[in-house]
Amino acid sequence: MRDISLIIRRVWKSAFMFTALSVLIVSASQAQDLVEGRKLFKDKCASCHQLDRNSTGPALTPKLTELDEAFSIKWIRNWKSLVDAGDPTAIEAAKFSPAEMTTFPTLTDDQIKNIIAYAKAGEPKKEAVAGAAVAGAGSDEVSSFSIAGIALIILISIAVLVVLGRAVKMLERLILKKQGVEVVEEENLSFAAGTRKLFKNKKFVFFFILCLIISLGSFGWKGMWNTGVHTGYQPVQPIKFSHELHAGVNKIDCQYCHSGAFKSKNASIPSVNVCMNCHKSVQATEKYNGEISPEIQKIYTAIGYDPNTLTYDKSKEKPVEWVRVHNLPDFAYFNHSQHVVVGEEAIRKERGLKPNEPVCFACHGPVDTMEEIYQYSPLTMKWCINCHKDAEISGKDNAFYAKVIEAHEKIKKGEKITPALLGGLECGKCHY
Repeated sequence: MRDISLIIRRVWKSAFMFTALSVLIVSASQAQDLVEGRKLFKDKCASCHQLDRNSTGPALTPKLTELDEAFSIKWIRNWKSLVDAGDPTAIEAAKFSPAEMTTFPTLTDDQIKNIIAYAKAGEPKKEAVAGAAVAGAGSDEVSSFSIAGIALIILISIAVLVVLGRAVKMLERLILKKQGVEVVEEENLSFAAGTRKLFKNKKFVFFFILCLIISLGSFGWKGMWNTGVHTGYQPVQPIKFSHELHAGVNKIDCQYCHSGAFKSKNASIPSVNVCMNCHKSVQATEKYNGEISPEIQKIYTAIGYDPNTLTYDKSKEKPVEWVRVHNLPDFAYFNHSQHVVVGEEAIRKERGLKPNEPVCFACHGPVDTMEEIYQYSPLTMKWCINCHKDAEISGKDNAFYAKVIEAHEKIKKGEKITPALLGGLECGKCHY
């Protein structure tokens, strides 16, 4: 009986270890999502904060490492309430900059923890971000870490089943011995023979197939989530145009080149004559020993321009074959002017942009720091919907929303409402 008790204790110990490991795995799967934290940081914080150096606000990596997480969560959500409550740490922190920090009452604790985790970890390599951001385009998507956790749980489950199976057999043999029944001891089987015998067990085969279906389903689900998401996409362009130099160093307004953004559906690719407005004179010869910059020469070649004679030869013209970076599905309608003009104020407020930053940064990211342009945001439907849910619109000094509010007031009064009153005369309603 003592042997039976020992075996039972071993069975319970194995079951306990399996339960504990499962809990640890589930807890680990809830660890902070650095990918979402990076995205939230870029959307909400990057306009005022840098990770490793002071800007409008303090450097976040050392500061958030120093501060208690519970305080940091309250500070990020609503620092004003802490200051008003007389919190000495908050009052001291508020003295860093005369500019008031934006409050984020809509952020959940988990979202703020993700931002803190990203700030403490620092910026990963660009290649890692490009690959990881696809998997983390939304907080409810299947991450690689979750799939690894599922696989680990399956392996542990198989191991526990094998241990429990052996324990049950040992119990059966001991019971038979107590009853006086002669038990023939099984000879030790080779690994291959043991595996074949294991797969003859119907219960094990059923469990194995079930785990296989769950694993394949998880990978398939993850693959479907990532279909069409191209965050970090950075194709090689025919001319190495530096947005960092033009939009950052030289402070050229985005709409000087992309003139369609404020008046049409498409932002438009600038024609070469826009480049020639400057580069007819600016040739960067000082950097190339008196020779014209090779990239500027490509512009001249495309337009058939001879810088020596200042003449154009139309027979030598060859369009620049730019590679599109930001692509939306054909069934998705997006109007740049609707966002750049009508929704500018709401987008600026929701994204926390500085007054001197163009509204373009809300979707395209900090373009003025990109040597080569890449897709900064996921541009998924969920990403757009979240912005539409959070952005706060106002009819004040905004003719479009003023008309919408006017229409609602007429509906309340029971007056006649026409499609024209609701924007039915706008070209974009019919002409894509």
